[in-house]
Amino acid sequence: MRLPFFQIDAFANAAFQGNPAAVMPLEAFLPDSVLQQIAAENNLSETAFIVGKGQGQWDLRWFTPTTEVPICGHATLAAAHAIFAEGGYTGDTVTFHTASGPLVVTCQPSAAGTNPHYAMQLPASPPRQIATPAGLAHALGEEPAETWVSHYIVAVFDTPNKVRALSPDFAQLAHIGRDMGPDAPKGGPGNISAVARGTGFGPDLIVRFFGPGVGINEDPATGSAYCGLAPLFADRLMKPSLTFYQAFPGRGAHIEAHFEGGPFVTVTGSAVTVIAGEFRLSR
Repeated sequence: MRLPFFQIDAFANAAFQGNPAAVMPLEAFLPDSVLQQIAAENNLSETAFIVGKGQGQWDLRWFTPTTEVPICGHATLAAAHAIFAEGGYTGDTVTFHTASGPLVVTCQPSAAGTNPHYAMQLPASPPRQIATPAGLAHALGEEPAETWVSHYIVAVFDTPNKVRALSPDFAQLAHIGRDMGPDAPKGGPGNISAVARGTGFGPDLIVRFFGPGVGINEDPATGSAYCGLAPLFADRLMKPSLTFYQAFPGRGAHIEAHFEGGPFVTVTGSAVTVIAGEFRLSR
């Protein structure tokens, strides 16, 4: 069995930036165990499987190397890029039907010679402030100034240098959120956004995302994290449109998010195809 395969750097303006995702268009979803094996073989933070339904509609599922997840922003952006840039789709929007509901992605006009730019409507998840969970500061190696929770735990630091310098103990971090009762993150334990306001020059906020709970020690670009970060900081900074830099060592990702209340956060970024070919599945 030969399956189409694309590796796409999402939230990137050039190769080797942002976060790579595999996108695999299928005629129908294969058994879950096979999808999981394919994702493990790809060994990227996410593999997106899409099945066309016609009239701009696709079913979409996301798998890390170890588990299926209910939402993933960067692989959604990558899937849209595969459809628009590689699949010859000529519409303006695509709608993905997912475990988190329908997600709409719009291909925005871009200047000649520049990479396509996409705007995703992701479900907003405004966080609430909580006491810092036991063990979080020790696992991160630094005490956060504040802690919030929504889909993920959000650790807020008072300087971007503290975020950049974090060197977590991932084995410990994977358990954070497991025994938090009603304050438990919706996305499960071991998923933490670390964030600080920028210095006034450049992006509004500096972010890193740690996901050992889903088999990803650190993620280079995490679109779903901004479902909580955008509502938190749009209110705090009193501006609906925010710029973020996800400071993954050696890569980095520029992400924009817009939130004015309501059920959605609009997360935008570019994407670049770096590999196009086929996955050969022997069964």
